[in-house]
Parts: sequence; structure tokens; C-alpha cells
Amino acid sequence: MPLRVFLLAGEPSGDKLGAGLIRAIRQRRPDAQFEGVAGPEMVAAGCKAWFPSDALAVMGLTEVIAHLPRLLRLRRHLGKRLLADPPDIYVGIDAPDFNLGLERRLKRAGVTTVHYVSPSFWAWRPGRIHKVGQAANRVLCLLPFECEPYARAGVDAVFVGHPLADSIPEDTDPRVIRQQLGLATEGPLVAVLPGSRMSELRALGQDFAGAVGWLHQRRPDLQFVAPSASADTGAMFAEQLVQRGGGAPVALIDGDSLRAMAAADVVLLASGTAALEAALIKRPMVVAYRLSRVSQWLLETFRLVRIGRFCLPNLLAGRDLVPELLQSAVTPEALGAAVLAWLDDAPRRHQAVEAFEALRRNLRQDADQRAADAVLELCPHLSGNEAAS
Repeated sequence: MPLRVFLLAGEPSGDKLGAGLIRAIRQRRPDAQFEGVAGPEMVAAGCKAWFPSDALAVMGLTEVIAHLPRLLRLRRHLGKRLLADPPDIYVGIDAPDFNLGLERRLKRAGVTTVHYVSPSFWAWRPGRIHKVGQAANRVLCLLPFECEPYARAGVDAVFVGHPLADSIPEDTDPRVIRQQLGLATEGPLVAVLPGSRMSELRALGQDFAGAVGWLHQRRPDLQFVAPSASADTGAMFAEQLVQRGGGAPVALIDGDSLRAMAAADVVLLASGTAALEAALIKRPMVVAYRLSRVSQWLLETFRLVRIGRFCLPNLLAGRDLVPELLQSAVTPEALGAAVLAWLDDAPRRHQAVEAFEALRRNLRQDADQRAADAVLELCPHLSGNEAAS
């Protein structure tokens, strides 16, 4: 009988992980069948989509509330359908608030479950580590420090590495990339990434645009490039630059965030995956993050946050490798001053690059293949040795 794998991804990043996992499993099991809640990359890799992954793409504590009835209905529907015709293995990719409840229900019914991408229990809501253990037969971790807490809690967890470390080129020539993007090849360049979602632009865009204006006033020689994730976010940031950018020369480009960062000397960005991407490209950065007032109140009132750092490069390094600004600390002046501090300190930039190289080595583990090994070891159709062959 062919191996049946159900995967559920709710974000573009999860869609990429799912597609890589599908391709790696198919190398070992050409007869495998894949179904799930899938994005375009998973579909292209051979996954039959029950629903598109953007049906789950809701972010933030307060933002989820409006969509909660629909999400609960979807989860109940999936649970009923999966229990009526169970797959051999269920892989929930990230989206823990949605996936873990469904995984727990399936696991109790005897379905083997895998949770791919550990929730950030080390950052907030630490009690989730036990919920993950109740829901998943195995957890696939992208970050090396995540496995030890799981081991202490008696949860089977495997470090597979981070796919971004496998896919992002190790060395890039900024001059070549600037030519490709139509930018001047000489002079300092700052990449500005205030976020890929409209909510992030509303929270950070004005201050990022103000930082551009602040920097332009003090260093007229600076160039800026701002990639946008969509036409809507690009238009919003363009308007914010008109209001706060002080007439600074900013090249607005569609997509191409990786190349924009690789072309730059320093990157100013919103906390998230982009911070890890910048580290893997080995570019110094300034990282900012701002929650809504309601989300901040919830986190502080219920003491849900347990770390002093929030961006991945600093968490992985175990020290303040790059400057982070949170909530009220995010101002145009503070952002601009942090960018200038990088530009004016070549030895510090060199030390950061060395640290980024070490992070890259630790994360580069051929993640798709290791994830496929870890999934197939649990497959009832194969023994562990056969699955990994």
C-alpha cells in the first residue's frame, strides 16, 4: 500500500517547509501520496490540497479573535474527515494554535503525528511544551537549543536544522547584486524592511520612514532600498516615506528582499524571519518589534513572556549580537542612530560577520532530508533503517 501523508501548513514559510519535506520523502518513497492544507509550493511538489494554506494565515493575539469561529469550524471539519479516513502520518507544520489541537485529537485515535517547527515556548507560554508532547509523537526543531527542554519533559524531539541555511547562498557580492537591482554600485546602502504584513506597516512603518529621513539629514550620501512583499504594503510604505522620509532617495522594489539585504551594508528590519535571513546573508542589522497595546497588555498581565531577547540572531548567539528595539523604544532617532553605529564601526561589523558565519554552520544540516528521515522513522510501513535508506 502507498504511504499516505497529510500535511497542514498555514503560512508561506510552512508551505516551503512542506514542499521540501514532500520532495525528500518522495525520493525515498516514490509511491507516497500527499494531501493537506497546502500552499502553492506544496501543491507544485505533489500535494493534493483540501484547503489553501492561506485559510489559516491569521497573526497576532487580537487578530485571531475575529477569525476564531471560522478557524474552529475548519478544525472540526478536518478532524472529522481525517478520523473517518486516517492517514498513515499527520505532519502539522508550524501554526501551533491550530495544529496542536488537531494533532492531539488524531494522536488519541491512534494516528501518528509529527509537529514540524517547535512553538517558541522558550520565549512565551512555556507551558506549551507539555501540550506539544500530548499532541505529537515527534517534534522537528529548526533551532539547536530547542531539543534539550523537550528531552527534560520526556518529549521526542529532533533537531533537523533550518532550511534557510541550506538554501541561502553563502557568499554574495553586493556590487553584482546592486547592478542587478539597478542600484548605484558605490557608496553605503541601507535596506529597509518594515514588515511583510499590513499590520506590521501600521505598527512600524512611520518610524522606519522617519528613520530614513533622520539618516538622510545626517548622511546625505546614504542610499536606501525598500523591498515590498505585496503591492499593498509597497504602496503604504511609499506613502509613509512621503510623509516622514525627508525626501531621501529610496529605491522601492517589488519582492527581492533577500537580494535587497545582500546588496546592503546594514539592514533595518522588523523582527521575524527576515532577521534570520539577514544573519545567514551575513549583514549587520537593526531589529524592531512592536505589539498592539492589547497584545502587550495580555503578555504583561499574564506574564507570558520569559526572555529578554526577541530576535533569532541574538537568541542563537546567546548574546546581544545585534541591536533590538521593542515597543516605545522604537523611534526614528533610535533606529537611525543604531544604523549609523554599524556604518561607522568596521571592526564591529567584521565581528558580527564572524558570528553570523558560526550561526550558519550550526543551522546548515540539510533540513529537508533530515526531516524526511525523522518522519519516515515513525512510519508504520517501514522500519527506521529502511525509512532512512
